[in-house]
Amino acid sequence: MYICADCNLQGCKLKDMEKTPEICPCKNTEVQEKAKELYKEEENAKIAYNAALVESEGYGLLCRMEEIMMFCKKCGYNKIGLVFCVGLKNEAKTVAKILRHNGFEVVSAICKNGSIPKSSIGIKDEQTLSGCANEAMCNPIGQALLMNEQKTECNILLGLCVGHDTLAMKYLEAPTTVLAVKDRVTGHNPLAAIYVAESYYKKRFFK
Repeated sequence: MYICADCNLQGCKLKDMEKTPEICPCKNTEVQEKAKELYKEEENAKIAYNAALVESEGYGLLCRMEEIMMFCKKCGYNKIGLVFCVGLKNEAKTVAKILRHNGFEVVSAICKNGSIPKSSIGIKDEQTLSGCANEAMCNPIGQALLMNEQKTECNILLGLCVGHDTLAMKYLEAPTTVLAVKDRVTGHNPLAAIYVAESYYKKRFFK
């Protein structure tokens, strides 16, 4: 079992194997050699190379939206899929406007596409906020299939709910990145709660 989240040695970052625990992933040569080989595949090599360039060129200077556009341009991705939540409709409109202004072609799909009722997946009236199981469910699989059908070259996830993003990523065929995630309580900034995990949120996280 790997415990990188609890390791303070950072021998991997320092390239000092003497400062790594016995169960360090660095010492799993089978996995690391397999990873090295996979980086040689054309698409993987392109993504990894350009991601490194975006990091070095944009570090501390560019916001994530700018970094995404830089990454897509470096990779040669022009047809961008925008997979978004209805709750961030206004934000999606702005993102699409920004992308188009910067020369990208944008294909967008809202989460409620298809108008599939929640009752179709076994949800009951009392399990909904509205009290009606026939309300339209979020359809991340549909969003993914629509992007695949349109042959997007790269996809951007914007504000999908927990679980819905899981399904979207499971079925999207093109490389995918995330602009923002859903967190209604923190204004879509989930790390805000993590930063106060040992103080204001302590009773909520460590019951």
